[in-house]
Amino acid sequence: MALFGALVLALLAGAHAELPGCKIRITSKALDLVKQEGLRFLEQELETITIPDLRGREGHFFYNISDVKVTELQLTSSELHFQPEQELMLQINNASLGLRFQRQLLYWFFYDGGYINTSAEGMSIHTALQLSRDPTGRIKVSNVSCQASVSRMHAVFGGTFKKVYEFLSTFITSGMRFLLNQQICSVLYHAGTVLLNSLLNTVPVRRAVDKLVGIDYSLLKDPVASTSNLDMDFRGAFFPLAEGNWSLPNQAVEPQLLEEERMVYVAFSEFFFDSAMESYFRAGALQLLLVGDKVPHDLDMLLRATYFGSIVLLSPAVIDSPLKLELRVIAPPRCTIKPSGTTISVTASVTIALVPPNQPEVQLSSMTMDARLSAKMALRGKALRTQLDLRRFRIYSNQSALESLALIPLQAPLKTMLQIGVMPMLNERTRRGVEIPLPEGINFVREVVTNHAGFLTIGADLHFAKGLREVIEKNQLTYTRDPQASSAPSPSTAAV
Repeated sequence: MALFGALVLALLAGAHAELPGCKIRITSKALDLVKQEGLRFLEQELETITIPDLRGREGHFFYNISDVKVTELQLTSSELHFQPEQELMLQINNASLGLRFQRQLLYWFFYDGGYINTSAEGMSIHTALQLSRDPTGRIKVSNVSCQASVSRMHAVFGGTFKKVYEFLSTFITSGMRFLLNQQICSVLYHAGTVLLNSLLNTVPVRRAVDKLVGIDYSLLKDPVASTSNLDMDFRGAFFPLAEGNWSLPNQAVEPQLLEEERMVYVAFSEFFFDSAMESYFRAGALQLLLVGDKVPHDLDMLLRATYFGSIVLLSPAVIDSPLKLELRVIAPPRCTIKPSGTTISVTASVTIALVPPNQPEVQLSSMTMDARLSAKMALRGKALRTQLDLRRFRIYSNQSALESLALIPLQAPLKTMLQIGVMPMLNERTRRGVEIPLPEGINFVREVVTNHAGFLTIGADLHFAKGLREVIEKNQLTYTRDPQASSAPSPSTAAV
């Protein structure tokens, strides 16, 4: 009975789970590129390893090893892959590390000092990054597991007490090997939980798009890894900045990602675009007012000729007054995505009036406009851009069918006005684009757009416009560090 109740609760929770408006899939095709950049970053981090001084005594010999520095690092064999539950696994085998340190030896009253070159060979590193969703909806590295081992160390000794050092080399290299194993995992833990999180902190989560509207890219759940890809579900919802708590219910089809041929795939549902248009509608941006000289000359003459009789009957004294044309969207536009293409349906009111100075305006007509726009999506850099084109246009009167017939001559000039005067303004805004949630320094290249029923997908490859080190150093000062992230890993994470 308890099992049945738990099953019912799970089904209810799933039924009310929020659907994503945007999904991103990173495939195994991207890992070679990520590995190249990641290994460069990792080499720089491992070169900063610091090993405490070694002091010891064997009989009458006292030795001190200090000022240990990494001179070279070779990561010859490495593999980066996805692993369920662990998300991202990095394996480095048969690596080597060159070290240089200062030696000091005291035997009775005899002293010897100098530098020694040591090499750590057969170095093996296995580390796993676990990704999760933090309370703000941002992706973060929540845990780093690490196993590091050095199979052998070789030291080149010289000087007066060369034979003595060779006798002590077993003790010295064993101690350094133990400390080196610990330091490798400590460096990797800091690189994952602190430095990489400062990089992930550059991913936009909830930010302003312009002065009117913002976008919410919060993760809805933890990333899910399979053996071939990493999938992330984002809210992908726009909102008017004046109503920060407002949200549009997502009733669209959930986008599906099935492809794995490109490095990354991004999917957008109809909800993503509907929330954008409704947010601008609620912000009062979907309206256009043209008065006097702002009305195109040819359209002004046509409107005056069309309504000449109405003007004479209503108020002949204002026949030469400035003309006003007001276009106002009366309902949030809606997006429809089909395999054949993407269209946006718009319904607006069109009001035509004369505006005599210091007098009430004289309304000549009020009509309704139905328009259908085609939309072509593209990714440039990290911005999703849209190109709009007016396809269908129809106006009809709110008063009578007879007046609708009289409006037929206005169809062509009003459509031309929209194509020449309104569409360029819309496209100027949509060409600026909306940023996709990727870290700073990473861009999309060679994108391919595919339309489906209710959603579209964009497959692309990745390009590092900036190195990881450059981005991390730029943003590390502004990164608010998790108190747990800066703590050292437990001793069990390092295999000595």
